[in-house]
Amino acid sequence: MSATSENIVIQLNGQPRELAPSTTVAELVRSLGLVAEQVAVERNGRLVRRAEHGTLRLAAGDALEIVTLVGGG
Repeated sequence: MSATSENIVIQLNGQPRELAPSTTVAELVRSLGLVAEQVAVERNGRLVRRAEHGTLRLAAGDALEIVTLVGGG
């Protein structure tokens, strides 16, 4: 998959994903239908604090891992 002039490509859980430029972690999480309080996000091998989700903009080539937290017993 190659990015168009308007979009960037990141790796999301090992799969290429095309996004609008300047997409934040929070916007990506919402677009996936996930709840921010129930996910952990790693970007390029570094855990992203939830406080950074709204301001951290993704860049072409970023590698993200998003893991959902499951409760229960």
